[in-house]
Amino acid sequence: MAGRLEGKVAIITGAAQGQGAHEARAFIAEGAKVMLTDVKDGVLDLARELGEAARGMKHDVSDEDQWNAVVAETLAAFGKVDILVNNAGIFAPGAVTETTKASYVAHFNVNQLGTFLGMKAVIPAMKANGGGSIINICSGAGQRGYPDMISYLSTKWAVRGMTKGTARELASFNIRVNSVHPGIIDTPMIGGTAGDAKLMKGIIASVPLGRIGTT
Repeated sequence: MAGRLEGKVAIITGAAQGQGAHEARAFIAEGAKVMLTDVKDGVLDLARELGEAARGMKHDVSDEDQWNAVVAETLAAFGKVDILVNNAGIFAPGAVTETTKASYVAHFNVNQLGTFLGMKAVIPAMKANGGGSIINICSGAGQRGYPDMISYLSTKWAVRGMTKGTARELASFNIRVNSVHPGIIDTPMIGGTAGDAKLMKGIIASVPLGRIGTT
């Protein structure tokens, strides 16, 4: 049924491409107003394409000041925040012994710290609004172990744990906190992984239908 999000205001991170862009289109189709954010310039183009129901901001999710600015701009444009979709993420495969500290820290900053900062930033606005919904895009990698993705895997298990704890913390404020755990999806984020035949074979073998999902 169309219009299920009529009157709602959402912030969606990582919205320049892939799942985030599809989420933004779907939310607007259901009646929501959406603040799209991303480190990529394309988020501004997409916001213009989507029209009056959308705004766009360049945004590094690992920066707390930028998170506060996103919430402030959303409130200024649309008056409230009902929904946060913590979608921004990075993925680079690598065995434990081949993973650099820089790669591990980069995954932490975007996937884990970014999710924490996003939740922290929107909670006051949601409390003032009488409730809300936080959706943390996690991964099947946050539910089971996979080889050769130590950086990504560790952040997604952390996001799963943060989600469960925060859900209990915020339930009395009528704020729902849930994580979504998709399997591998054909998006630009996994572009570099496609050339790793061994890794892709292992990932696809874990999918009952034996194929990669699409947006």
